[in-house]
Parts: sequence; C-alpha cells; structure tokens
Amino acid sequence: MAEKLGTTERRKARVRRALRAAANGRPRLSVHRTSKQIYAQVIDDTAGRTLAAASSLEKTVREELKSGANIEAAAAIGKLIAERAVAAGVKDVVFDRGAFIYHGRVKALAEAAREGGLNF
Repeated sequence: MAEKLGTTERRKARVRRALRAAANGRPRLSVHRTSKQIYAQVIDDTAGRTLAAASSLEKTVREELKSGANIEAAAAIGKLIAERAVAAGVKDVVFDRGAFIYHGRVKALAEAAREGGLNF
C-alpha cells in the first residue's frame, strides 16, 4: 500500500521534476540545510556519482566559523563547493534547492557559488 507523501517530500519531488526537465545533462548542485549545519553536493545524475561535496562539518570550515547554521557559514560552503566543482571540471550546474525556499542560507550559498565560478 502506497503511503502518502508529506508536504516537504512533495515540494522536493516537484522541484526535482522541474530540474530534470531543464538540466540538459548538467550536473545538479544539491543543497541541504539543518538547524545546525549546511551541506552541498554537485551530483552527476546520469552517472549516479557525486563530483564534489562540501559541508559545514569539515574541520577546516569549523575552525574558521562561529556556527554552521548562519549565512556566513552558507557563503563559505558556497565558495568551497564552487572551488571543488571547478577543480573537478564542472562549470555549469542546475541549482537544486530541494524543499527549501530560496531565501537566507540557501540564497547565500547560491550567490557565493556563483561568485566562485559556477554558472546556473
């Protein structure tokens, strides 16, 4: 028996469905945030592998930031994921905000990634 999806899961599925249609073979920059941390991954969906990843849990990031749950941390992770993606040979991505609205920490990460050299 199929279980009903909650509003968060439906929103995430709706965003991913639109991304899949607009991707044209580009990797996906996926963002996940919790109340204490923020995570980002560049994922190649055709091959099913992660090309680059960054999070506020990494030791170098933790040492320089006061908290992993603020806009400054999100901007630092955005720059870090952009550096790692460009080093992996990825410049054009599709931004996957998941079930999160494009505001606050998610927006700060996206803008920092753009400044770091990613195009989306």
